[in-house]
Amino acid sequence: MYSEIQEWFSAEARDLPWRRDCSAWGILVSEIMLQQTPVVRVQPVWEEWLERWPAPADFAAAPAAEVLRAWGRLGYPRRALRLHAAAGEIVERHGGAVPDNYEELLSLPGVGTYTAAAVAAFAFGRRTTVVDTNIRRVHARLVIGQALPAPALTAAEMALAADLLPEDTAESVQWNAGVMELGALICTARSPKCGECPVLEQCAWIAAGQPEPTYIPKGQPWAGTDRQVRGAVMAVLRAASSPVHADLLWNAAEAQGHPEVAKELGKLHELNTHAPQLERALAGLVADGLAQLSDAGYQLPA
Repeated sequence: MYSEIQEWFSAEARDLPWRRDCSAWGILVSEIMLQQTPVVRVQPVWEEWLERWPAPADFAAAPAAEVLRAWGRLGYPRRALRLHAAAGEIVERHGGAVPDNYEELLSLPGVGTYTAAAVAAFAFGRRTTVVDTNIRRVHARLVIGQALPAPALTAAEMALAADLLPEDTAESVQWNAGVMELGALICTARSPKCGECPVLEQCAWIAAGQPEPTYIPKGQPWAGTDRQVRGAVMAVLRAASSPVHADLLWNAAEAQGHPEVAKELGKLHELNTHAPQLERALAGLVADGLAQLSDAGYQLPA
């Protein structure tokens, strides 16, 4: 199955900018942005980001407010602040160069086990066990014969991934990338394209008769949630160049002379959120360092 997946990847992999002649910094940025966010939304922001901040030092010197504005609507904006903190540590502790090994990568703010392994593999060609949702799903079907992996990553899954990883370093990098892409394009969660799979004849799930999942995955709700309200408030603050008075956030008044702010305020008010929910959203944004409150109102952090 190794050669089949590698040949398929060579022929069918998407042409993504972070797979070309890309810096380690560019790959780190892509991995952070791609967490819980699809490629189609990430790519234009990533391209603008790397043009504006081509190296960690450039990014570390940027004000936090500009970082959050550039992050735009990618969601989970705390990722942007953590990446900002990571860039600062890269400059202070690593001479401005992204560290090239798993342990040092893992020590950076906002970098977890998956991201450290992925950057080590894809930026520096290291032999590391990369396990994301796509890889877990391919392993579950191809090797174990289950429709879906366990709801949460298990030690058994990590052990299986380590066992499957080729001993040859270059082949291990190709394997990680190939299996991940196979899960993203072919072995998808809801509508797998089994007829196009390069390892169909070796798939334990197919051999078992494609048994149904043992649980129903729950997608993350959006409409009416605190996350939606937080996102709407963040959109107002990104559009504003000065503090937004609390009265504007609470009441359907227009921001005179600021059409973009008024537009985002209109979207916030259309949610018809109740007072406790908006209070939670505002308090949470301040507590997470995504907003600041002064006598003048709310604004992005300095």
